[in-house]
Amino acid sequence: MKTIASFTVNHDILEKGMYVSRIDGDVVTYDIRMKKPNWGDYLSNGALHTFEHLFATCARNSDLADQVLYVGPMGCRTGFYLLLRDSVSREQALRLVQDCFAFIRDFEGPIPGGQRWECGNYLEHDLPGAKLVAANMLSVLSDWTAEKMEYPQ
Repeated sequence: MKTIASFTVNHDILEKGMYVSRIDGDVVTYDIRMKKPNWGDYLSNGALHTFEHLFATCARNSDLADQVLYVGPMGCRTGFYLLLRDSVSREQALRLVQDCFAFIRDFEGPIPGGQRWECGNYLEHDLPGAKLVAANMLSVLSDWTAEKMEYPQ
């Protein structure tokens, strides 16, 4: 079998940040790496779950909502994938992520989609944990640019 593209990225040198993972036709997949791979520090299940609810809610209510195809966590619990139409510039994608992470950092109240009838694992949420991750990533992305979105070699 062919090795899939994400398994060709050297995870030993990958740092926190936002990268273009792949481009498929008019779809751009962004790798939002929130934890350094293989360092033993991963997103907890509760924080990851809450982050997913808030990130997806924010992105799908933004000015770019019609260009958002998918927001979801990586199975390795080191980050998220964001799939956008290619009509969204890298600068716009970065701004969307920064805005959503600020939304998560500052969020108060019930988790959107967090009721039993709305969610398949409604008891496993961690808002304080999600807020900490968002605040940390905002500091990482504060000086990020479109030019930094290539994977390190």
